[in-house]
Amino acid sequence: MDKKDPSTPAVELIDEETTFTLAELCRCCEVEAELIEALVEHGILEPAGRQGRYWCFSASSLRRTRITLHLQRDLGVNLAGAALALDLLERIDELDARLRVLSR
Repeated sequence: MDKKDPSTPAVELIDEETTFTLAELCRCCEVEAELIEALVEHGILEPAGRQGRYWCFSASSLRRTRITLHLQRDLGVNLAGAALALDLLERIDELDARLRVLSR
């Protein structure tokens, strides 16, 4: 019988239409609401809805939060630097997509 390693995170399959409440995003990323609020203040996340617990986050917010956490924890990047890095990474992805289309 297989035993699940508690240190291994669960795999999540999320489509682009998935949305998260503030509490769900906090739970998925294992962070406090104050960090999510800081990410919103720095323009890293853009929630829909009214302030706080009524916020609704897109699926891309989960990815952006996890990348920000990686940049902070592993590389020591502050939130302003993380916001810039995320914008640059997304721009690179857009340009790569354009190049793939043009090279066909």
